[in-house]
Order: sequence, then structure tokens, then C-alpha cells
Amino acid sequence: MPAYPFHLSRIAAAAALLALTACGGGGSGGGGGFPVSGGGTTTPGTPTTPSSPQPTPDTPAPAAPVLRGVAATGAAFAGAKLEVIDQRGQTVCSVTTDGAGGYSCELPAGTTAPLLLRAQRDEQTLYSLSANAQGGTLNVTPLTTIVAAQLAADGNPASLAQTLQTDPTKVSDSAIRAEVQALMAVLEPLLQALGQAGLDPFGGTLVADGTGQDRVLDAITVSVRPDGAAANIEITVKAPTADGAPLSVQYRTSDEAVATLPPVTAEQLAAVPMPAQVAEFFQRLDACFALPLTQRVSTAANDQTDATGTAADVTGSACRTLFVDDNPATYVANGVAVGRDAQGRGAWSSLFRPGPTGLRHDRSNFEFFRTSGGQNDLVLSYRWTDVQGNTDNETLVVRNQDGKLKLTGNSYAYRATVRPVSEDREYLNMPDYNAFTTGYNISIDNRPDLDHVMVTTPWNQQIKFSPSGNLSYMVAHNANDQQTVTSIVRLAAGYANPATAGNLADKEASIYFVNPQYSETQIRTLQDHGVWKMEFFPVSGSPVVQTYRTLARAQTIDEVRQLKFAQLTAAQRAELLVATAANGRITFGAPSDTDPNHIDFSSEGGGDAWTVPDGALAPTSFSVTGRVGAQGSARFNDSTLVRNTARKVVLYCSPQSQADTHCVMYPAGSGYYQYAQGSSFNAMELWARSARQVEMKKQIGLYKGF
Repeated sequence: MPAYPFHLSRIAAAAALLALTACGGGGSGGGGGFPVSGGGTTTPGTPTTPSSPQPTPDTPAPAAPVLRGVAATGAAFAGAKLEVIDQRGQTVCSVTTDGAGGYSCELPAGTTAPLLLRAQRDEQTLYSLSANAQGGTLNVTPLTTIVAAQLAADGNPASLAQTLQTDPTKVSDSAIRAEVQALMAVLEPLLQALGQAGLDPFGGTLVADGTGQDRVLDAITVSVRPDGAAANIEITVKAPTADGAPLSVQYRTSDEAVATLPPVTAEQLAAVPMPAQVAEFFQRLDACFALPLTQRVSTAANDQTDATGTAADVTGSACRTLFVDDNPATYVANGVAVGRDAQGRGAWSSLFRPGPTGLRHDRSNFEFFRTSGGQNDLVLSYRWTDVQGNTDNETLVVRNQDGKLKLTGNSYAYRATVRPVSEDREYLNMPDYNAFTTGYNISIDNRPDLDHVMVTTPWNQQIKFSPSGNLSYMVAHNANDQQTVTSIVRLAAGYANPATAGNLADKEASIYFVNPQYSETQIRTLQDHGVWKMEFFPVSGSPVVQTYRTLARAQTIDEVRQLKFAQLTAAQRAELLVATAANGRITFGAPSDTDPNHIDFSSEGGGDAWTVPDGALAPTSFSVTGRVGAQGSARFNDSTLVRNTARKVVLYCSPQSQADTHCVMYPAGSGYYQYAQGSSFNAMELWARSARQVEMKKQIGLYKGF
């Protein structure tokens, strides 16, 4: 296929990150492409229907046209709210996609083309288009979303509904055809390797059977990020490579010419697992957690009390067979084996606790290959949901053993994670300095047996991390080898108020910023699947090297500005302003039985502390940072999980070690902790995490002055 010159316009996802992972979802049947049949031409977005006879006095009126198809990203975009909006801006159909991502919409009389389809689930939104209102097949995938973005006046598919009203000629058969041809040129190496050169992403058959269009979606990850002026698109092929480097192409929708994907072979793509195989693993994981606690582990006294034990005590067959060689003892990750000790530590300690009973896993997706010991292990992402309705997004590593996916550990000695983080930083007492930041959260467990860790970024910068007091994580060192107070490597910042002069890094000297800060262009060129190296230097012993790969890159500041974050309620903001008016912090008095020193993050009378706007991710954890003692320099942090449906939370003091004095046991010997008298905190954080493992942080700074 020739490389057509074309202009791509920007895409934005209704003020939220649109990071679309295509893995499974459907297949293309019969030829696809732009076939000519009967007496006319079929173009993408223009499903054909048999011509209907004109009604006569003896002939009933023809049935209303029906639009049907499949929404797919991941195995299927099941349970999504799908709407059809016509040229008048009217929503003419609203349905929920079924378990296979399928939908069917009867178009009422008066429906006027062109049509915009929008399917939304969690933080992800897919779009598709039709140049007519005749009904037929119309799919909704990451590929159709890219085309919708290209045709929108501002690159935002959400605003395309307005474009349809003001200038419907923008969404014509010929316009759709040109953008599809341009996209197929970008995908050409992949399509040739899979024998799908005639792919029709709009009207082709889409069935989750691992063939045709389904196989194309299985093989790629698509990220589309709006920045207010254009969209930044990255398409990554999931095939394994000899050096572990990702196969991807990046472009901006304002680019006049776009490169194609790197070469890939059918042999490489054959290793990509089928969605059904991935789903089957999580079905087995569900079966394990469906067992009562006493049937999962032999050390459980009953089904309501936490147990301790080792891998040998995991006795439930549904649980043991989840692991390589059907043996939990083969699993070692981050220096720990399967089990649960008296402090609650251990890999897969959830097997030993009653709380996770009934835990379910869905939204499963294959992400990339991880080479380990000569094995091409697979990294999977998924969503878990507990019996109380709380959910979060995680990843795990499996190995294909005799056709079944089995849990395998990373065999690392130390626990660490690398995730992109987008931050809405609110200074409650200094609102002119409210800002957005972007970077990576390098979370390394704070361990006294480690002297320091040298982190090498994908852009080959080395950053030192070291232990710090009562914090749960190591902190980064600045260019002068001075400790900061943060684990976040910030690439850039921008004030929320454009009239505020200067840069946040000039004010917040204790947090880490690269110097010089990255431009928007520099951040855009970072790859989603960036590879990070960490070299751990123990107090005694030899260094240990571990590597990590992200699922998404840090967002540009302009991309972050398009996002929605959790926000304080008006009542909670007012209360915090009063409580911190004197010195910009909240300081604890003496512990008490009647009014214990816990952090009750709720407004007066037990009201909500925060809201979650439409398009924002609901927080799943809450944390505070503060100081020990009235004039103490030692810092601490505490955190707790939060239900997705919660809008308030109570945080209890949790000492990091016996030497940590920001907590005190009260009453003495009770085993219960309160914040010690004089301990204080001046920052609060609400955290959420997307399916692409992007952390969304709402920071509430209470302090006055920098």
C-alpha cells in the first residue's frame, strides 16, 4: 500500500486520557477493504443495506434501519455505554454493549446523517463514524477512534458532534476513505505480516476468535493523548524482540507525513497469546479466590480470621495449579516467596486472608513480553473487584507452560515500581501557585539494608535514590547529591493560572525536577514502553540490577491540562482553610480515648471530603506526609486504600519501624496506634491508577509559603 500524504487532526477524550489497548475484540471476515459490489461502492463508515422497495398502498413501510457492530479494546468493550448521535446533535440511540462488545441500535425516523458513535467504559472512550443513516455494520475500536480524531475540526472526537451540525461535509464517504487509507499505510508492515492488507476497520466482521481483524487488534497497543492543540498517537506492536526494545511508531495529528510501523514478521506475532487464553487464566484465578479461606490454605483456623504460612500451606488445587509446575514454591518476587508472616508480609499474602474471598478479575489484557532466564514471560494487566465493590488496576507476570498460563515471579531481590504520574497540585493557602506536573513515580521500598539505588532512565539520565527516615519509600537526590523529599522524578510543571510568573521548581526546592525541564516536544518523543534500569547497592554485598518497563509514557503538561482529577468539596476546603490558617499545617494534641488522633478526612457532620467529576478516575488510596514532633525535621508518610465509591476516609497512624516515633501506642500495650502529640502534616494526596498504570495524583498542599 502506498504511503498517502495526509493531515491528521488532534484527538482528545472528553477531558480524560484516551489510552486504548487493543487486544482481542474481534475479527475481520470476507476481504474487508473497500469492495465494490452490486451497483455501488462500499466505503468505511458506509454500511450497505439491500435497497428497499418503495411503499405502495399494498406494501407495508420498510422496517427502521438497524445499526449494529462490535466495540472492542481488550478482549471486548463489554458493558460500555454506547450512544449514537446524529447530524442534528440528537442522541438517537443509547444502549449497553453485551459481553462480546456487541450492540444493536434501531435508528428512529428523522435520524440525519452523518452519525457519531461513542462507547464509554471507565476512563476509556471509543468513537466511530458513519456517513449515512441506512443502518448496517459499524464497529467501534481504537482504529476507528483515530479516524474520528482525524476528521474532527479540533481533533477531539467528543466535539465531532458539534462539527456534524456546523459542517457535516467534514464527515463524507471520501473523507473517511482518505483517513482510513492513511491509517492503513501506517499499519502496513503489521497488516502484511498478518495477511490483513484489505482490512476494513469500520464495516469488517469483528468476532473475538483470534483471526482477521481480531488478530490485528490483539497485536497492538494504541495510545491517543490530547493536548489542547493536537493529539499525540503511539501504536506499539506487542511482538517479542531480540533486544527487548518496543516496536512502535509515534506521530502527532498535525503532522503532514507519518512513518510506518517498524518491520515485523508473522513468526514474531505468533507468540502473542489469544485473548481466550488470557481470559482463561483469570477465570482460574477467580476459581481460587472463590474458595473459602480454609480450603485455600491449611493453616486457616476458620474462614473469618487471617492465617499465616508458606507456599507449602497453599493446599487448594485451584490455587496451587495457578503457579508454574503447579507449585507456589516456584514463585519468588521482590525478594519474598508465597506466604504470609506475622506482620502480614509475603507474596500472594491475599491467599491467607478472608477479605479477598470472592475477589474477581476482569479487563484482562496482554501487554508485552518479558525475557527472563531464556523465557519470554508475559506481562498482563487486569482489574480486580472485591465483594464490597472496590476495584483497582494491576499487572502480573505469567509463563506459558504446556498451553496454560501460570504465575511466575520476577525473581527480583527488591521491591520497586515505575509508573508515569500526572499531578494536579493544589496549594490551598496559595492558590496562585496551583500547578500541574508530570513525570514518573519511582517507588522503591525504604530498606535499611540498602545504601542507595542508581536509577537509569530511558533517556540515559542517572538519578540516585536513598533511604530517608520514616518514609515508606526512598527519595531522589538532586544534581548536588542532596536528598529531596519525593520519589517522583518530575519532568515539567505548568501553573494552572497562566498569569503566574516563573516555574514551580523555583518555589518547591525540596521536590525533584530534572534540570533543565523537558519541553512538550521532548516528552512527546518518550516511548510508552520505556525501559528503566535500577542498580541496588546494599550496605554490604554486591550490587543487584533490576529492569522495569512502563505501559505508558509520562504525559505532557498540555495533555495533563485536559484531564479531570478528584477535587475537594467546598465544605472540606473551607474547613481546611480555617484549620491551617495559622501555620499551614495540622498538629496533633495528646492522644485521647474520646477524640483519638486519627485523620478523619471528611467534612463537618461526616460529609464528603472530595468529589469525582465526570471523566475523572475515582481515587483508590489516600495518603498524608508530615513531620515528627512539634519542630521535628524527620518526615513520615501514611496511606490507606479507599473504595472507588468512597468520598471520605479515616487514616490511622502506622509506624514504619520501632524507631518511628510519629505514632504512639495508646492505650499502652493495646496494639492500637494514634498520632503522637506534636506530630503534624501539611500535605494530603488522593491517588488513582488507570488501566495503563498511569497514576493520577491530586495533591492538597496545606502549607503557607515555600
